Amino acid sequence: MLTALLLLAATAAPPTLELAVDLREAPRRRLHATLTVPVQPGPATLVYPKWIPGEHGPTGPLADLAGLRITAGGVTVPWTRDPEDLFAFHLVVPAGATRLEVRLDALEPIPSQGAFSAGAAETPRLALLSWNHILLYPRGADPGALRVAASVTLPDGWDLGTALAVARREGPRVDFEAATLETLVDSPVLAGRHLTRTALASAEGRPHTLVIAADSPEAAAAPPELRAQLDRLVAEAGALFGARHYRAYTFLLTLSDHVASFGLEHHESSDVRMGERALLDPAIRPLVGVLLAHEYVHSWNGKYRRPAGLATRDYQQPMRGELLWIYEGLTTYLAEVLAARSGLLTEGGLREALALQAGEMTAQAGRAWRPLGDTATAASILYDARTDGAAWRRGVDFYPEGALLWLEADVLIRQASRGTRSLDDFLSAFFGGASGPPAVRAYRLAEVLGALAAVAPHDWRGFFAERVERVRAAPPLGGIEAAGWRLGATAEAGALEKAGQAADGVTSLLGSAGLVLGKEDVVLDVVPGSPADRAGVTAGARLLGVGGRTVSKERLEDALAASARGVPIELLLQDADFFLTARLDYAGGPRHPILTRDPSRPDLLDAIAAPRVPPGGAGAQSATPPARP
Repeated sequence: MLTALLLLAATAAPPTLELAVDLREAPRRRLHATLTVPVQPGPATLVYPKWIPGEHGPTGPLADLAGLRITAGGVTVPWTRDPEDLFAFHLVVPAGATRLEVRLDALEPIPSQGAFSAGAAETPRLALLSWNHILLYPRGADPGALRVAASVTLPDGWDLGTALAVARREGPRVDFEAATLETLVDSPVLAGRHLTRTALASAEGRPHTLVIAADSPEAAAAPPELRAQLDRLVAEAGALFGARHYRAYTFLLTLSDHVASFGLEHHESSDVRMGERALLDPAIRPLVGVLLAHEYVHSWNGKYRRPAGLATRDYQQPMRGELLWIYEGLTTYLAEVLAARSGLLTEGGLREALALQAGEMTAQAGRAWRPLGDTATAASILYDARTDGAAWRRGVDFYPEGALLWLEADVLIRQASRGTRSLDDFLSAFFGGASGPPAVRAYRLAEVLGALAAVAPHDWRGFFAERVERVRAAPPLGGIEAAGWRLGATAEAGALEKAGQAADGVTSLLGSAGLVLGKEDVVLDVVPGSPADRAGVTAGARLLGVGGRTVSKERLEDALAASARGVPIELLLQDADFFLTARLDYAGGPRHPILTRDPSRPDLLDAIAAPRVPPGGAGAQSATPPARP
C-alpha cells in the first residue's frame, strides 16, 4: 500500500516544503530547524539523507540528529524508527491533518572530530551549513522535483554566502528562493562574523564570486593575486571544457584551525576548508589554489557528467564507486593542470605535484595485492579507514594514482597525434556540449572509451584494464617518462611537500626510512619491508629521540644525512607504556621525490602546463557582484 507521502511525491506538481534553520547557536555547535511538510492522513515515512553526493558513502551524520518532535495541528504525532533502516522514521498522519510540523536539532562535532561535511564546521566566529544535516524528507520523493522554501536566521553581526538565490532579507533572517531539494542539498551556506565577498571575472554572462569566512578579519582578506589567479582559472576552465553547466559559481572558502580540512564539490559552488593562515602564508597558499581548482573542475566532472553508479535517484540509495578513478582521478590531474595554467601553481608546480604522487604510489606496498580499481569500488569504507596500516591496506589511491593514469592517457594522445590533439579534445567533447543550468548526465565506462577513441584510436579498454583492474608492482609512470621526465630523489623536500607538511603537520619519510610522522611525532604509518619496518617501528608509537638526543625535525634530517656516511640511525620510541630502541638498516640519506629531465625525449609537461588563454584575453569581463548574498 502506497503511503500518503509517496502519493504526494508522484503528483505532477509536488508540494513545497518549508525549512527554517536557526543558526544563532551555531557558535555553540547546535543547529535548530523547523520543517513544514504538506501531507494527507494515513501512514507516512520520513527519511534522513544517508548517501551524500560527493562523499561517495553513507556519511549522513544520523547520530547527531536530536530533539525530533513531530506535530499536526498542535497535536503530537508519535514516530518510530525503522529497526533495519535506521535513517527512516514511520508515523501516522491524523485524520484531517494537511501538514506536519517537524522540529529537529543537529549536534555538530567539536574540533578535530568527524570527516567531510560531517566533520567540525563551526567556531564562535563562523559556520558552514550543510542542509542535509538538518532535514527529513518524504521517503520515495524525487529530490529533483520536490521543492523547498528554505531560510536561515543568523547570529547578530554575521553575514553569509551561498549559491542559493536570496528572495528577501529582514534583519538576521534570510529567505531563499524556493529550489528543489537536490539544489538545496547541493548548495551549502557559509556564514560568519568575518566574511568577505570578492566579485571575480564573469564568463559568458555567468558571474563568479569568492566568499571567505575566517576566525579573524586578517585571515578573511583575499590577496589581490589570488583574485587574478581565480579569474584566470575561470577562463582556463572555459577554454578547456568549452561550456559551463552553472548559472553562476561561488567559491566558498572557510579558514579556521578548528574545522575539518577538506574540499567538497557542488554544481554552483565549492566547499573548501583549510587552516586559518592558509592565505596569509604564501608557502601554503598554493595548496588552497589546487583545492579550489579541484572542486571547481568537479562542476563538469562529477556533477554534470557523473558515473551511473553515483547518479542515484535519492539520498537513500547506495552508490557504486568503481569509476571514481575517472570522477576523482581525472579531476585531480585536471586541477593540477589548471592550477599551473592559471598561476595558482608556480612554474614547475605541475612537475612537483606529479613527483609527489609518483613517490607516494611507488612506496605503496599494498599494490602487491590490491588493484587500483578495488580502491575505488571500496571507497565508501576506505574513506573512514585508519591512518595506520594504509601502506599495506591501500587507501583512496584513485586520487593520486588516477592522476598519473590520466597523465599517461594525455601523453599517449599527444604522441599518437604528433601534437595535434590532446586530452583537452576529449574533455571538451565529453564534458562540454551546450552551456546551461545545472544538470546531470550519467555515463558508463563504454561511453568514456568511445569518446577517447574518437579523439585518438587506441585499445583504451585494454589500456585501462591493465592499469586499473590488475595488480601492478609499480604505479603508472609511463606518462611521466614519455613526457620526457624520470622519477628521482633529492635531499631536500620541494615547496609543495613543505607546504603540505606545514598545513597538515605531517612529515613523510616514505622514500627513506619508510614511515610517516604526524603531530607530536606520532608514527602514523610504516611501509612494510622498509628500514623502519625491519627495525620494529610500530604505527601509533611516538618518536622521542634520535641519535641519543630528544627528537627535532632538524636532528631527524641530520640523522638521515649522516646515514649516507655510514652513521647508523637510532630511534627512541614510546609505544603505550613501553619504550623501544630501533636501529635502522639504512644508508641512503634523505630522499624526497623529484622529476628529473630526460633529454632524449621532448618535454611535454611544460606544454601541458602552458596557458591556453593569453594574459588579458581571459574571455572574462569585469563583473558586478551577482544578486546573491
